[in-house]
Amino acid sequence: MAVRVDLNISLDGFATTTDQTPENPFGEDWSRLVGAYAATRTFRERVLHDTSGEGTTGVDDKYAEAYFAEVGAEIMGAGMFGLHSFPDDPDWRGWWGDEPPFRVPVLVLTHSAPRASIEMAGGTTFHFLSATPQEALDRALEAAGGKDVRVGGGATVVRDFLAARLVDRLHVAIAPMLLGRGIRLWDDLRGLESGYDVIAETAESGTIHLTFRR
Repeated sequence: MAVRVDLNISLDGFATTTDQTPENPFGEDWSRLVGAYAATRTFRERVLHDTSGEGTTGVDDKYAEAYFAEVGAEIMGAGMFGLHSFPDDPDWRGWWGDEPPFRVPVLVLTHSAPRASIEMAGGTTFHFLSATPQEALDRALEAAGGKDVRVGGGATVVRDFLAARLVDRLHVAIAPMLLGRGIRLWDDLRGLESGYDVIAETAESGTIHLTFRR
């Protein structure tokens, strides 16, 4: 059992983009930031429900497979669920579709009014709570049934868990691009590497997979 993070970031450390428009709500930068991950066979099957077998099968896919392996519960922020898009709509069910890829209990951290849990197809149930990182982790560990807990994002939530020294394994997929602005993962985390073994692997896409393991 471990507490894990997997995150896509730019060379200059940003995990969010700022070029969104009403016509392109994710922005061109986002598609480049996560492009190597989104191109993998695992992503296409697990997230897009594409069973054709298409997609890359190299180093990036190895990490994509590991992303889902042995996870018993997920923690995410309100932004990753999509609450900021429809904060006052009690019927909003997130932007992950009718069958989200998680297939485990997902704890959504939010400061908004309490919401009822949402049970989705495929085994995902979203639970909403206002809690500290430690409180959220305690609940997630109970829900995980002995498997790993992943802190999925966004970057601010991940940084809070890293600052509290609650993460056993941090994997960042560093895309070969510069963003220059957004939310940077590494801010206020000086000396984070202390206490971790660090390994790096470069994929065929040019993405650098950097893993900090306690």
